Amino acid sequence: MLLVLCVDLDDDLGRKTPVGSPVIGEEPVREAAVALATADPEDSDVNVLFQGLHIAEEVEDEAVEVAAVTGTDGSDVAANRAVGEEVDTVLASLSTSEEVRALVVTDGAQDESVIPVIRSRVTVDGVRRVVVRQAQDLESMYYTIKQVLNDPETRGTLLVPIGILLMMYPLSVLASYFELPGLVLGTTSALLGLYLLSRGLGLSESIDRWVERGRRSLYAGRATLITYLVATVLLVIGGASGVEQLEALQSSSAAPLSAVEVAAALVYGAVRWFAAAGLTTSLGQITDEYLAERLRWRYLNAPFYVLAIALVLHAVGAYVLGIVDLSILAGALTAGTLLGIASTLTFAIAEARFPRDAEVAS
Repeated sequence: MLLVLCVDLDDDLGRKTPVGSPVIGEEPVREAAVALATADPEDSDVNVLFQGLHIAEEVEDEAVEVAAVTGTDGSDVAANRAVGEEVDTVLASLSTSEEVRALVVTDGAQDESVIPVIRSRVTVDGVRRVVVRQAQDLESMYYTIKQVLNDPETRGTLLVPIGILLMMYPLSVLASYFELPGLVLGTTSALLGLYLLSRGLGLSESIDRWVERGRRSLYAGRATLITYLVATVLLVIGGASGVEQLEALQSSSAAPLSAVEVAAALVYGAVRWFAAAGLTTSLGQITDEYLAERLRWRYLNAPFYVLAIALVLHAVGAYVLGIVDLSILAGALTAGTLLGIASTLTFAIAEARFPRDAEVAS
């Protein structure tokens, strides 16, 4: 048996006429077509229904049935699901022991998106698209453009560079008024270049994840959001302090500095600020872990490790620069080592002695 299946994905038939769906049989489909043509003569689904009747009249060598199924006026997913349910109803109503094959009749590319749903239920012999002759490709082009604009990835890839290029002329006119034409051209090309690089290197997904993580941290009230910001400022200050220490050493030294001395000057000038940044971030992380009830005793090692490392690096840098002697360097190395070991042992013992507290904190 051949089933001529007329598809109305956006349910024009149900919205514009009192006819219920699915519509099964030649006479019911003809009445539905007349009702829809009376309600809206310009609706392309009228042609779909009449085309289904025309195909059914042409078939003479086998049994044929005509049916009309509709979706919903909303998302494509809901519409496809509704069409699938109505196809099941149509197939269940057919009283035949023969194999049923379907010929799908649609009015454009949008309705053809439901073909996989129909094919999962019945063998599809073909698809007949009914369009107005004077505008044969108009709906397909419109649907293609609509799909491109609805896809966030494609929309961003196409529209953002075009938008940047279109902004060049009005910005150039505005810049000419302020006698800054080169600034606009350079800024626009830089924006376009950065965008293309981010798309080519796949950085947009990473940026989106960072933004989403920052947004969640902001709404969750995480301390790390503030401590990371403070730590960033401290790192910048530390870098500037290291460079300042290096410049002071170069100005006071007659001979060129060796690579070891340059590194020692940078470390000696920056390590205190870097240590402050490390303490800030570790304390913020500990605070968040405690508030989230995931805190472990061993997490408390982080601030002490930061202090121990900072003490050792500061002493080594001072010794290389001749600020302290060997005995002070040895004392600093010993103190840093003992601080790290004492911290590790203390919190390891605490975790072993107070497991209940650790479990509760976790």
